[in-house]
Amino acid sequence: MSRRWVLHVDLDQFLAAVEVLRRPELAGRPVVVGGRGDPSERAVVSTASYEAREHGIRSGMPLRVAARRCPGAVFLPLDLPAYEDASEQVMGVLRGWPGAVVQVLGWDEAFVGVRAEDPQEVAGALQRAVLEATGLHCSVGIGDTLVRAKTATDLGKPRGTAVLTRDTWLDVMGPRATTALWGVGRRIASRLAALGIATVSELAHADDEVLRAEFGPGNGPRLSALARGEGADRPDDTPWVPRARGRETTYQQDLRTADQVREALGELAERVVADVGEEGRPVRRVHLKVRFAPFSTYHRSHLLAAPTTDPEVLADEAFALYERLDDDRPVRLLGVRGEMVPPAGGYGDRRGRMET
Repeated sequence: MSRRWVLHVDLDQFLAAVEVLRRPELAGRPVVVGGRGDPSERAVVSTASYEAREHGIRSGMPLRVAARRCPGAVFLPLDLPAYEDASEQVMGVLRGWPGAVVQVLGWDEAFVGVRAEDPQEVAGALQRAVLEATGLHCSVGIGDTLVRAKTATDLGKPRGTAVLTRDTWLDVMGPRATTALWGVGRRIASRLAALGIATVSELAHADDEVLRAEFGPGNGPRLSALARGEGADRPDDTPWVPRARGRETTYQQDLRTADQVREALGELAERVVADVGEEGRPVRRVHLKVRFAPFSTYHRSHLLAAPTTDPEVLADEAFALYERLDDDRPVRLLGVRGEMVPPAGGYGDRRGRMET
């Protein structure tokens, strides 16, 4: 008898795989994609091939560090249009699957809701369909909730499938560190550890009152539910609506004066306003991101007196936030994000996602 399942389809080493498709001679070599492909510049790794990962190269690592770890790696610049095109082809395959409900998470991953007697058979068929249509390999996690399906994907990588259900979740995930959970990073894990909670099983059985006191009335219980693999049991294909548009730049030469920072914020604000114009909703809150040399990052935000699409207002507010930091260290990165007013009727059941 068929039942409802969630499949999490995740393309393996996506950006690197697209590049290897275009340059078959790179197959089997360590490939690193990021920035302008120049490891002497300030930029970070966006994706590394599995061969590069064997040298300890990971996403978010500075290209210079990656080059030291693997001097023979091939470094390639980001090519956003190529990745967008490849992603659209993959999502087209998923959306065309009979009876599927598809919730896209990003370029390289999506939830697919299906009814099936044998979900692994469907997962294998989807993998073959994606490969035939695009030349790209993917891993598929299978679960009875979105959380369990996404978590299962890592158990099947690369190019494989894995299943997690209510009956198997704690047996598999319970002994693992809380960082094995989707969305739990080192900071949250550290706060949990201070409460004596180190594993998924301990979090799953934690007292919600203790979690509420530490993380708030909503986030506390959500963490324990996450540790039990609970949550939505079907994808939502409602078109998503972004809450914000943002731009950021890492500067090859540090910004050393307030005038340089002010000018850079003005340029970023112009780009944000151009992006916001596509949404047709003005900005109501400005967010600033500053990274001082060598690597200290701060985030600040301010609610505007009135919504606007004036780039000068955004730049002025961002600069005021920068001045309040009262920090004269050189600046290596700036980011400006404009949080827009909600659309008519609000965001509905799905939360709008941030766009950067």
